[in-house]
Amino acid sequence: MDTPRLVDHGPEVETAGLVHRVLEPASPGPHPTAILLHGRSGNEDVMWIFARALPAGWLVVAPRGIKPDPDGGYAWHPRKRDEWPSLVMFDQAVAALARFVEALPGLYQADLNRLYLMGFSQGAATAYALAMRRAGLVKGIAGLVGFVPVECDAAIETAALKGLPIFMAVGKEDPLIPYERAKACAQTLRAAGADLEYHEYDTGHKLNAEGLRHLKAWWRQL
Repeated sequence: MDTPRLVDHGPEVETAGLVHRVLEPASPGPHPTAILLHGRSGNEDVMWIFARALPAGWLVVAPRGIKPDPDGGYAWHPRKRDEWPSLVMFDQAVAALARFVEALPGLYQADLNRLYLMGFSQGAATAYALAMRRAGLVKGIAGLVGFVPVECDAAIETAALKGLPIFMAVGKEDPLIPYERAKACAQTLRAAGADLEYHEYDTGHKLNAEGLRHLKAWWRQL
């Protein structure tokens, strides 16, 4: 894979609102697009290991989280220990990402009719929040060892995720996202109407080789 370009100043950041890395296809657009959302204490560099699962020729963009994290790096929401954030707590991140998404066609020839998210841990939660709050904005989500925000009854009542393809990877030995909580999150996604492809693995807070194969297959079928 080519080295993604860091965009940390200038008119692109002023327009998009977030520091990011971008990998642009050589072919002319508009491009199918994947936005990579890092977890807590991450940044725009850490998600590219998962980009190898994406189909060739896609525009790939990884924004930096909106707030410095107390443990280093950045976060979409500075979650406290043993706290499960509510959907409304992600509203600032949702607003920032919606602005970012809407800037991508003008900046990089993104095709908003083929816009997908791939998030890890808190990044997955942020992806779910964006899809629930801005129904129809994204066309699919790959959620890797993440969680669903709590208090999202309105999204369930309105079937905000109706028909949305979602790949969900769960680590059965994950010390950060307990197995029972992850299973409950899957039920929430289904209740909100998602077309959920659920996988669980005998691993911790990571995606193992088997999970990466399943993830690649999911992207391929899109």
